[in-house]
Amino acid sequence: MFSEAMGSILESSGLLIVSWKQILMLTISFILIYLAIVKKYEPLLLLPIAFGAVLVNIPGSTIMEEGGLLYYLYHGVKLGIYPPLIFLGVGAMTDFGPMLANPKTMLLGAAAQLGIMGALILAIVLGFSPQAASSIAIIGGADGPTAIFLTSQLAPEILGPVAIAAYSYMALVPIIQPPIMKALTTKEERMIEMSQLRVVSKKEKVIFPILVTVVLGILLPAALPLVGMLMLGNLMRESGVVERLSNTAQNALINIVTIFLGLTVGATTAADVFLTKDTLFIIAIGLVAFILGTASGVIFGKIMCYATKGKVNPLIGAAGVSAVPMAARVVHTVAQKENPRNFLLMHAMGPNVSGVIGSAVAAGILLALFGG
Repeated sequence: MFSEAMGSILESSGLLIVSWKQILMLTISFILIYLAIVKKYEPLLLLPIAFGAVLVNIPGSTIMEEGGLLYYLYHGVKLGIYPPLIFLGVGAMTDFGPMLANPKTMLLGAAAQLGIMGALILAIVLGFSPQAASSIAIIGGADGPTAIFLTSQLAPEILGPVAIAAYSYMALVPIIQPPIMKALTTKEERMIEMSQLRVVSKKEKVIFPILVTVVLGILLPAALPLVGMLMLGNLMRESGVVERLSNTAQNALINIVTIFLGLTVGATTAADVFLTKDTLFIIAIGLVAFILGTASGVIFGKIMCYATKGKVNPLIGAAGVSAVPMAARVVHTVAQKENPRNFLLMHAMGPNVSGVIGSAVAAGILLALFGG
């Protein structure tokens, strides 16, 4: 009787059906958990993504099958609900003041999106469909929610690799960006000190999100889910009349949605789907997109430096890749190593927050072109 019971337990376990692919995926998941906890690489999303990957790759797991917990939660990704809600929280936490104080920095945020276009062409040349190529290219915007939103709409079959690549490169901003920034600028350019920003009035800050929503909504309706929620969150912040709603968006709401988003995206990395040749291409092209985005931002910063006769430090162009506020901090750190009196953080926040808008607009354009 005992042996029969043990045999039944063994048969119902995953020990008899475990594959080398599942073992490898579990190993990768453990490495991601290590990076999130020990190295603190984008832990808020990398940790739940990695744990979602653990849940789906345990032999015999049915957690993503119909009736499983994550099957239902995944509909928030599939229907494009979670990323806009995260943008609502991001908008509530974002100060567009530095960008409004120096509007020309919006051009740097736009220039950094050129990496997306370059990677799009590369992915198509390598044989990916326009939909998959768009999803891979958006990694260059260094904006995880935007990458997840676009991929869920255009190429959900590659959502796992795209999400992991996007958040991995966001976490590696302090490692990837400085060598590119230094290679494309001179020591004299990196030492340039920028003048203090003007004070932006409350009226400007209140009008801006309304104006952006209306103008971009008319020109590019496909971008409204992301841009609209970003601007609503910012309007709640700047209006000063809905503090409770703003606090909820900044804290409880974005935290809950982040857990659901991370777990369900991680659960799309089942071994048979994730461990393919295409995954390696996705990760490689995503890195190219990120490098191109950083480089194009810095190069345009050099052009702006020349046009203003040395009043703009070209390093701030690197912050246009979105990754708020990490990219701006990296710019500030690199500049201070050359000139300890140089304080570029607030100047870099201009292209940084405009990069958030830029990546959402780029996603809207790709969705309009290839969403069918």
